[in-house]
Amino acid sequence: MTAQVDERTVFPPSDSVALDELARLLDGLPTADVVPGVGGTQAVLVGPDGQSVPIPAEVHEALVQVVDALRAGRAITLAPHAQRLTTQQAAEVLGVSRPTLIKLLESGQIAYEQPGRHRRVRLADVLAYRDRAREQRRVALDAMTRDAVSAGLYEADPSEYTAALKQARQRKQGS
Repeated sequence: MTAQVDERTVFPPSDSVALDELARLLDGLPTADVVPGVGGTQAVLVGPDGQSVPIPAEVHEALVQVVDALRAGRAITLAPHAQRLTTQQAAEVLGVSRPTLIKLLESGQIAYEQPGRHRRVRLADVLAYRDRAREQRRVALDAMTRDAVSAGLYEADPSEYTAALKQARQRKQGS
């Protein structure tokens, strides 16, 4: 039996003091599971009755992302990957117009269902397309930059470019 999970949008609070305190706390916690007795600490959730439960690393990471988004003034929407979206909602997730999304659906780049008159798109399929498109853009940009460096358009040699690109990606993953 699976629980029904509905989509819910949360807006940033008007008073960010508590959010700032939570962000500081989350920043100080490890992001990986820590084996009890081996050292280190792990985040726990304490209920009103004093009972505590360890917070898994995946939940900790989700909390960090939620708090970061809210602190930046962005609303967040929590939805299961199996969630079905309207074409307008899917377009908003991708940051494209609805007509552009329809072209992506009709060209087969994103799967969809049409149980009646209206198309429905699974959130997981939209996110998978977004990830594929990002990777394709990254590969194309890397190739264009390598070509420009090789053609002498930059005053760096390709090995310097590769090292700098690798460092930039590591910094981005760390943030």
